[in-house]
Amino acid sequence: MSKPNILIIMVDQLAGTLFPDGPVSWLRTPNLAALAERSLRFSNAYTASPLCAPGRAGFMSSMLASRTGVYDNAAEFRSDIPTFAHHLRRAGYATCLSGKMHFVGPDQLHGFEERLTTDIYPADFGWTPDYRKPGERIDWWYHNMGSVTGAGVAEISNQMEYDDEVAHFGCQKLYDLARGRDDRPWCLTVSFTHPHDPYVARRKYWDLYEGIPQLSPDVGPISYEDLDPHSKRIFDANDWRSYDIQPDHVERARRGYFANMSYIDDKVGELMQVLADTRQEAVIVFVSDHGDMLGERGLWFKMSMFEGSSRVPLMISSPNVNPSTIETPVSTLDVGPTLAEIAGLDIGELSDWTDGESLLSIAANKSRPPVKIEYAAEASIAPIVAVRDAEYKLVRCATDPDLLYKLADDPSELKNLADDPDHADAKARLSAFVDENWDLAAFDADVRASQARRLVVYDALRKGGYYPWDYQPLQRASERYMRNHMDLNVLEESQRFPRGE
Repeated sequence: MSKPNILIIMVDQLAGTLFPDGPVSWLRTPNLAALAERSLRFSNAYTASPLCAPGRAGFMSSMLASRTGVYDNAAEFRSDIPTFAHHLRRAGYATCLSGKMHFVGPDQLHGFEERLTTDIYPADFGWTPDYRKPGERIDWWYHNMGSVTGAGVAEISNQMEYDDEVAHFGCQKLYDLARGRDDRPWCLTVSFTHPHDPYVARRKYWDLYEGIPQLSPDVGPISYEDLDPHSKRIFDANDWRSYDIQPDHVERARRGYFANMSYIDDKVGELMQVLADTRQEAVIVFVSDHGDMLGERGLWFKMSMFEGSSRVPLMISSPNVNPSTIETPVSTLDVGPTLAEIAGLDIGELSDWTDGESLLSIAANKSRPPVKIEYAAEASIAPIVAVRDAEYKLVRCATDPDLLYKLADDPSELKNLADDPDHADAKARLSAFVDENWDLAAFDADVRASQARRLVVYDALRKGGYYPWDYQPLQRASERYMRNHMDLNVLEESQRFPRGE
C-alpha cells in the first residue's frame, strides 16, 4: 500500500520503564506482548513534556512546548499549529479521533476530520498555574496523595466509563471503515485515559496481581530533606503532609496501576480483533503521553524528569518494518515525521514544523541528536529542560542545581554527577547543547506572560453567561440506523460486512 491505513493507540501515564522491550514479562498483557513481537520497539523513548496537555501537543505537532506555547494543562493549543492530522489530511487521509487528547481552547479538532467522543478533561483555562505565586497549591485541581491512599477495587469509575466508551466508538469506527464507503486511506487515533491515576481497577484485573513482588518500588522513599528542589516542589504540590503513606498504600496503588494495564490490554485486544475480523491492514503505533513514578523515590504521577515520569513506551508495527529493539533515545516528537514518511510525504517540506526526526530513519542509522524534554507547569517555578543522549541525562533549571546521570550505570538516577570531575566532559557537552537550544530567561518570560493572560481571560469568561469549549460529539440521529428517506433494502446490504458470507 502506497498510503497504508494507520491505527494509533495512545494511553495515559504509562511508564516506559515497564517497556524495556515490549511489556515486562510479569505484566498480564498478552495483546500488547503480541503487538510487541511484531513491532519496532523503542526502549528509550521520551515524552516531549511529562504532563498530559503539553505532552500530547508535542506528540500531535512534533514541536516542543516552548514553540507551541502549550506549557501546561490549561494552555491553548493554537489552531494555526500544524499537527500530524493536518499533514495526513492534506495527503488524502481520513483522520479520526476517539478519546482523550486534552486540547485546550476553542479548536477541539486540530486536523482531525471527525471526533467520536468528548474529552475527559476540561478545555478551558481553569487549570492555569501562576509563577507569580511560588508554592501556591490549588486544591480543587492539583494532584494529591488521595489517589494513593484511595487505591482499590471498583466496577465502574469516571475513567472506566470514559475508556469503555473510547474503545466502543473506536471499534465501531473500524467496522464502519471496513464497509468501504470512503476509499481514502485512514488514520484512526484511539486514545485512552488509563492507567492514569486514581489507581482503581475492576476486580477481575485486580486479582491478577495479588502478592507479586513488583508491588514494592525498586527505590524506596527518599527523605524530603534529601530530595532535589524540583522533587520537593512535587511533594508539596501533591499535599504529602496531609497524608500518612504506608507500605500497604503503595502496594495497593501499584497493584491498581498494573491491573489497569491489563484492562487497557483488553481494550487493545478488542481493537486488534475488529481489525482482524474486518480484514483491514494498518500500521499500528502504540505510545503513551508520559509515565508515572509509581512510588519510586516516594514520588508519584508525573511532572518529573526522572525515568519513571519522562520515559514512555513506543512501538510501531508495519509489514514493511522488521521487528527489533532500538536502544537509541527517541522522542514522542518523532512520531509526526514518522507518520509523514509512512504516508509518503516529503519530510523536508515539514522541517519548519517539527522538532522531531523519523523513527524509521533513526532505526536504520541508530543515531539521533540528543532528545529534548521541557516542563513548565505546576510544581515548577521556572521552566525545566532535560537532554538525553546515548549515555547521559542532564536536567537544568535556572533556579536549581544541575542534575546529571549516567543511565547505563545508574538507571535509578541515584548519583548526581553534575559536580563530578570524572564526568565534566559529558556535562560540558550537554550544557553546550542546552545553551544552543534554549534561552531559559526568554522561555520563563513567555510562560509568565501566557499564565497572566490566561488567568485574566478565565476569570472574565466565568462571569455572566458561560460558553464552554468542551467538545460536543456530533451524532446525526436522522442519519443513523433506518430512517424514511432511506431504502431499507439498500441500507441492510450496505451496512453488512462482509457481504455474501
